Amino acid sequence: MDDPNLVTWLGDLQEASFSKGGAVRTAYPPERRLTGAQVAVYLDRRSYALASTTRADGRAHAAPTLFTTYAESFWLPTLGNAIRVRNVQANPWLALSVLEGEHETHAAVLTEGPAEVLTEAPPEVIDLTNQRNKGGTLDWATAWLRMTPHRLFSFAEHAWREAP
Repeated sequence: MDDPNLVTWLGDLQEASFSKGGAVRTAYPPERRLTGAQVAVYLDRRSYALASTTRADGRAHAAPTLFTTYAESFWLPTLGNAIRVRNVQANPWLALSVLEGEHETHAAVLTEGPAEVLTEAPPEVIDLTNQRNKGGTLDWATAWLRMTPHRLFSFAEHAWREAP
């Protein structure tokens, strides 16, 4: 990952998130956290995340989604009539979970923050998302969710760092 602004932003966001305390500091000890640079590379390698929103009646909703990081936000292409769009309109908050591996080789980046529904994304976001979509079209994306994270946490088992 060559973007020093992204690396700094992710590292600072994670540091601020962990500094607020709570049980996550014990669950994700410092020696298991990724650096800002490692988080940037990890997110660049992963194209999909699990997006979690809340339905108007309070029930949870989770679904996989393509995502792109750009301008200190996470951008998710979606259908304009998707449940997640209605959820964000009713409860403008979104959580993303980016996971890989199993047991001693697993890693995770978890982030959450306020979200909004947009009818279009900046051309740079569309270009980046097309690249991440590996040649697939985004013609179906009639809306975009932009989540501006307030919290970000990472965790990696020791064996994950050594896995190919």
